[in-house]
Amino acid sequence: MLTIYGNQSRFCDGISRRNFLRIGALGLGGLSMAQLLQAEAIAKVGRSHKAIIMIFLPGGPSHQDMFDLRMDAPSEIRGEFKPIRTKVPGIQICEHLPKLAALMDKLVVIRSMVGAEDNHYAFQCLTGRHMRGQPPGGWPALGSVLSKLEGPINNAVPPYVGLSPKMGHVPWSDNGTPGFLGVAHAPFTPNKGSAQGDMVLNGVTLDRLSDRKSLLTSFDQFRRQVDAEGLVEGLDAFNQQAFGVLTSSKLLEALDVGKEAQTIRDWYGKGDPKNRDDGGPKLMEHFLIARRLVEAGARCVTLAFSRWDHHGDNFGALRQDLPLLDQGVSALIEDLHQRGLDKNVSVVMWGEFGRTPVINKDAGRDHWPRVSCAMLAGGGIKTGQVIGATDRLGGEAVERPVQFGEVFSTLYHNLGIDVSKVTVPDLTGRPQYLVENGYQPMRELI
Repeated sequence: MLTIYGNQSRFCDGISRRNFLRIGALGLGGLSMAQLLQAEAIAKVGRSHKAIIMIFLPGGPSHQDMFDLRMDAPSEIRGEFKPIRTKVPGIQICEHLPKLAALMDKLVVIRSMVGAEDNHYAFQCLTGRHMRGQPPGGWPALGSVLSKLEGPINNAVPPYVGLSPKMGHVPWSDNGTPGFLGVAHAPFTPNKGSAQGDMVLNGVTLDRLSDRKSLLTSFDQFRRQVDAEGLVEGLDAFNQQAFGVLTSSKLLEALDVGKEAQTIRDWYGKGDPKNRDDGGPKLMEHFLIARRLVEAGARCVTLAFSRWDHHGDNFGALRQDLPLLDQGVSALIEDLHQRGLDKNVSVVMWGEFGRTPVINKDAGRDHWPRVSCAMLAGGGIKTGQVIGATDRLGGEAVERPVQFGEVFSTLYHNLGIDVSKVTVPDLTGRPQYLVENGYQPMRELI
C-alpha cells in the first residue's frame, strides 16, 4: 500500500483529498493499478522525450581536413593529414578523429552542405534560414520553435538551453533567439553573466515567493485583455518557467557535472576554459552537460566548441583541437547509446561554412561558403553512411547537394513534427512554416 499525503480538504462527494490520493488494492478514483499504468502508457507518461543537441563549431571548420580529405589533389590543396579507415568499410575520415572513426556505424557524415552565407554568424545553423528577408521579430531558433510547439517537460527545466559561452566575436556565442515567438521561448543561457547565481532565492521563502507570484498575476490580469501581440501571455509563460526553475534543484543538478562519477567525467575529458583570440573556449564538460540536460527534460541544447577560423596555421590548430573534439563528441554519442537515448536524442555538428581548397601563404584556409560538412547521429536515422560528394579539389558539391533546411526538416521529423503541415504564427498572426522553400526530410536518413 502506498499513500501520498496532502493537505486535508474535501471534494463535493465528501471524500477527502488525502484518501483520494491513496493507491493500493482499491485503486485510485476507481481505477486499478493496472489501469493506471495502462493510462500512463497511452499518455506517454514517464517515457523518454525526444530532444536535439546541436554542436556549433564557430568560425567554419575545414571540411577537407576532417571528413572529406582529398589525397589525389595537388599538394597546395591536399593538406598535411592522412585519412584512416572507419568501422564502416569504404568510409575514411581524418587520422585525428580515431574515436569517431570507430563509431562510424552510429554516424552520418554529410560532405556536400550548400547554401551557406559568407558571414561569421551562428544564425543559419540555429534557424536553418538566411538572415535576409526576415519577418518582423526575426526567425526563431530551432529550440524556440520546440519550446513553442512542445512546451517544457516540467517547469523546473527550460525546454531550450544554450551553453555557448561569451566570445570576442559575439555572433559566434549566439545561442539563438526566439524571434517572433517572443521572450517566453528564449533559450536559458547559464554561461552568460551570473545566471546560476540568479537562480538562488536569497533567503526568500517558498511561501513568500508564491504570494508574490499571485500578486503579480493579479496585477497583470487586466493587461491580458488589451495585449494585441500576446506579449503579456509570453511573459506569463516566462514567469511560470522562472518560478519552476527557482523552486527546484533539478536544473542546477543537471548543470553540475560533479554529480557524475569521475570515470564518466574523465571519459568526456577536460578542456581549456580560456577564450582563444576572438573565439570560444574548449569546454569538454559541455558535451556531458548537454547529455545531462536532455536527460533532465530539455528539448534542445546548443553549444559552441573552440574556434575554427584558421586563416593561418590551420594544421597546427587542428592538431590541438581535433583530438579534443574527437574525445568529447565520441563520448557523447557512446553515452547516449549506452543509456538507451540514441533513438530519442538527435545530434548535429556543423559550422557556418567550409574552408578554401587552396592553402594560403600563411598555411591557413580562408572562408568557403560554396560547400561544407556536417555530422549527424541518433534520432532513429539510418546511420553508417556518407551523403554527398565534392569534386577532386573538395571545392564544389558534385553529388547530392544538401541544404540547411533539409537537415532541419530531418531533425523535426526525428521529433515527430511534420514540416509540411505544422506552422507557427508570426507577429501578424500569419502562419509560418518551420523550414523555407518546402524542404523535406532527407530521404537517405528516414
